[in-house]
Amino acid sequence: MEATVSDERPAREGPATFREVFAQVEYRAVFTASALSWIGDYVAKAAVTVLVYRETHSVALSAAAFAISYLPWLVGGPLLATLAERHRYRQVMVTCDLVRMALMLLVAIPGNPPWVILALLFAATLANPPSQAARSALLPVILTGDRVVVGLSLNASTGQAAQVVGYLLGAAIAAVSPAAALLINAVTFAASAALVWFGVKDRPPAMSAAHRSHLLRETGQGFQIVFGRPVLRAIAILVFSAMLFSIVPEGLAAAWATERTGSDLDAGTAQAVIMAANPVGFILGGLVVSRCFSPDRRLALMRPLAVLAPAVLVPALLDPPPLVVAALAGACGFAVAGLLPVANGLFVRALPDGYRARAFGVMASGVQIIQGLAVLVTGLLAERFPIPAVVGTWSAVGMLLMLAAALTWPSRETVDAAVEEATRANAAGEEATRTNAAGEAAPAGLRTRTPAGPEPVDERSGERGRPSHAVT
Repeated sequence: MEATVSDERPAREGPATFREVFAQVEYRAVFTASALSWIGDYVAKAAVTVLVYRETHSVALSAAAFAISYLPWLVGGPLLATLAERHRYRQVMVTCDLVRMALMLLVAIPGNPPWVILALLFAATLANPPSQAARSALLPVILTGDRVVVGLSLNASTGQAAQVVGYLLGAAIAAVSPAAALLINAVTFAASAALVWFGVKDRPPAMSAAHRSHLLRETGQGFQIVFGRPVLRAIAILVFSAMLFSIVPEGLAAAWATERTGSDLDAGTAQAVIMAANPVGFILGGLVVSRCFSPDRRLALMRPLAVLAPAVLVPALLDPPPLVVAALAGACGFAVAGLLPVANGLFVRALPDGYRARAFGVMASGVQIIQGLAVLVTGLLAERFPIPAVVGTWSAVGMLLMLAAALTWPSRETVDAAVEEATRANAAGEEATRTNAAGEAAPAGLRTRTPAGPEPVDERSGERGRPSHAVT
């Protein structure tokens, strides 16, 4: 009998419903808290750029204020995310929200010099990796089976919607009072902290003090488990490859809209349409694919969608008008939304509980770095070549890359074995936790045993995908 990968139930039962996901009280609290924080963040991003520009009249400093939120992920995202493994998830999320609330209140104080604003913003963004890692690790604890995939899809779609709404609100409010927009962000953090504190159960840390080693070593274990296990490595390659091309139309939208002549749209409107198309497509794709297809069918669609996502951008070579460019970007977002939640759901099911926050730090940092590099490289190429040619060629190469990733995807038996191994490890960890509650065993803060380093699956063993050891 062939076991399903993305759900513990038989595929004939169909996908989990939105109602089933929102029936979980804890998920409703985390979802609402996340949505508020995301909207507040994007409102603040729009406001801060206005505030810094008014103070300095410097485009460079204004851009730096916008880009600074990505810096912690680039310089220490996995390390900061590892902290979430050492403490209670609820405690990490609430603490980070309160810290960011306090710092945003300081940013909103009138008369702050630009360097103080930038320093406070950087300090606030340092709380992002541990907070997001804790939330990512908590979600599979709250939701089970196919509900995890649907929950991830809802979160991703909501994040994209929050980006659009937040930017629009932020730009409108900042035109009147940037400080007011920053205060709104502080309020959203306070509300998020309250929702998590009162709506989420207090669970023990994923890693107890007895299992801790050096923070750098623990961070290294996150890299080792992601890239040392065939299934997790394949998912990482697929996700990172998708990020290489899906961000490019958005990143080059301003120059593309300005250089495009003969259009019925002015440059500003054309830029807005192109930049909004990918998030809108992502929202629609996430909702449609997660709701209309069974777990098995979503898994089967993942690889075709991976190839389709860059393929729909190849017609950019023909230098289409902005509305057609937006349609292509929207189609790309739709395809990416169809594959990412499924890949993420499989990732968390094949990952032992005690490594979730660390693995999230590795993946999130990789996504941020790859997106930044993709925009940087294509921007440099666009200095010498026409933007349509750059985007179309870049996407054609991306299509070949995705095709290679799809063709080298692990077999179904390998995937099933990885999920089974993680399930056994998690079950053993839960039993150890119950035993420890009676005071009869070693500390069970780590749901799965943390060895000196996670041992990768032995790809040379006779049974493909079968673990060469048992995690206890």
